[in-house]
Amino acid sequence: MPVKAIEWLGDKVRILDQTRLPHEEVYLELSYYQDIASAITELKIRGAPAIGVAAAYGVALGALEIKAKSRDDFLEKLRGVSQTLADTRPTARNMFRAIDRMQQLAQAGENIEQIKTALVNEAIKIHNEEAEATRKLSQLGAELIEDSSTILTHCNTGALATAGYGTALGVIKQAREQGKKLKVLATETRPLLQGARITAWELKKAGIPFALITDSMAGYFISRGEVNCVIVGADRIAANGDTANKIGTYTLAVLAKEHGIPFYVAAPTTTIDLSLASGTQIPIEQRSPEEVTHIQGISIAPEGIEAANPAFDITPHRYITAIITENGIIREPYIERLKRSNPQ
Repeated sequence: MPVKAIEWLGDKVRILDQTRLPHEEVYLELSYYQDIASAITELKIRGAPAIGVAAAYGVALGALEIKAKSRDDFLEKLRGVSQTLADTRPTARNMFRAIDRMQQLAQAGENIEQIKTALVNEAIKIHNEEAEATRKLSQLGAELIEDSSTILTHCNTGALATAGYGTALGVIKQAREQGKKLKVLATETRPLLQGARITAWELKKAGIPFALITDSMAGYFISRGEVNCVIVGADRIAANGDTANKIGTYTLAVLAKEHGIPFYVAAPTTTIDLSLASGTQIPIEQRSPEEVTHIQGISIAPEGIEAANPAFDITPHRYITAIITENGIIREPYIERLKRSNPQ
């Protein structure tokens, strides 16, 4: 059975604590929206599509908790719930779209009990739609993968990051299911090692041949002609195709361009943000320096030093060969084609 990153249990949410992987499979049952917010901040659940699903369930849990004397009082308290969730992580577009969708539904409701029921149903619907979108984009993207390819991927983009089938890793899994012989080079993905801890775990479970490499080894393998394509996920895609993804993605895109191999981005349309003209407008999350100076609580650097920790970087659209979505494979000119594929 596939591992579920997140699951609705009627009045609480069950998540797999991804900070405990690969050594422990620990599930948490969260009954309060504040717990969902903390789980997102602490990366117990992570990946843009999965964060969007978690935020939707968080709004639903928050709504169920609210005691209000009037509809207006309820909606005011619900806005506070939504704001708490929105404040967790600034980069992932899917989360804000999910929260906005839940808020709009609440505003349209006639009475408190009806709104609460509708919000629970909407969160489940958002989850199902994200899962189906990742399944579709994986099928479409698999057509781009040639038999006997070696694919380099970065960070984690499988079922655990998407609450569905996967994005970049979903494309790889689908190509494998089509009978193609593949090998994956998975970067460790510093500073939090999502590649070493989670992607390697998912690839091993799927039975897909792979080798784990450090982030700085990518140029070595690409320059030797040992990589046929690079495929990554995304946390936000601007209207011109510029893409925010895990720190280190931009480096891989430049390497791919220099060596003439395709660089693909796989993401559901909920990741696209047409309100931002370019990647320069995408907010980049700055996380704790301790994630750089420590590994799982153990210091690896001198005490008291300065460390920078941007969680994401921006890949300009000129380095991207194609963006794979559930509505089709999109190529330049991105401005026109992203808008057609994703009316907002």
